[in-house]
Parts: sequence; C-alpha cells; structure tokens
Amino acid sequence: MPIFAVHYTYSTTTADDRLANRPEHRGFLNNLVDEGICLTSGPYPDGTGALILVRSEDGDTVAKLFDEDPFAKLGFVEARRIVEWLPVMGAFSD
Repeated sequence: MPIFAVHYTYSTTTADDRLANRPEHRGFLNNLVDEGICLTSGPYPDGTGALILVRSEDGDTVAKLFDEDPFAKLGFVEARRIVEWLPVMGAFSD
C-alpha cells in the first residue's frame, strides 16, 4: 500500500492554542497508529509544522482523513501538503 507524507505548516500565532489542544490531536494520531495507518509523526523542532507518514490507497483518502484532525478542525493548520512517497531503503521500504 502506498505511503504518503503529510506536511503541516503552523503559524506562530496558534502556538498556545496548539499546546492546549495537543492531547486531542495526538489522540487522533495515536488512533491512526493503532489502526496501522500512521507510521510515524512528529513536529519540526522549530515549531513551523509537522511531518506525518501514513499508509493509504490514495491521496484523496488521506486528505479526507486529515480533515478530521482536531488541529485542522480548529484552524491550526495554516497549510497542508500531501505527497505520495516511495521509500527505496530503510525502515519503510518493502
């Protein structure tokens, strides 16, 4: 099944709100981990965004799924980019 990289971009103006709502966001992602959809995720150290790797049939499915992220619903994701990714070596390669 294809792997997609989901890139979030955050605004510095939402930092406090994101911190307050992080448990719900991480709960959403942990459910995806438990379902075998999310492979890994984490914020960029500079606070500008995050990277999430997921398995899915197609990008439209990923987009619909991540529309349900509490951060997205609350308007904390300034921009989102979803790109199919083809790992050729390492932990996520076939």
